[in-house]
Amino acid sequence: MGPSPAGQTSTAPSWVNFVPLLLMVFVFYFVFIRPQQRKSKELQNLLGSLKSGDKVVTSSGIVGTVVSVKDRTVSLRSSDTKIEVLKSAISEITERGSSESSESKS
Repeated sequence: MGPSPAGQTSTAPSWVNFVPLLLMVFVFYFVFIRPQQRKSKELQNLLGSLKSGDKVVTSSGIVGTVVSVKDRTVSLRSSDTKIEVLKSAISEITERGSSESSESKS
């Protein structure tokens, strides 16, 4: 019955083995998941405030002015072309319509 090998004796509780795993999950959530949720929420607010006269950029790179807004689609005028795209294709509003700026002056 000689001395037991040094690698087999452990005085730490078994839950200590899960601490690194929990730490990785915590970091993963705050680095990847939470910022993506925030960005998604901001995009939904942006699409909800979309109105006629706004200048927008679509995810495919089309730049145009909003002519009309429907439930799921938006009509854009880009140069001499009028196209209809899904609201989900709008990636950003570059300039707000003139009707909002005239309201803020009053």
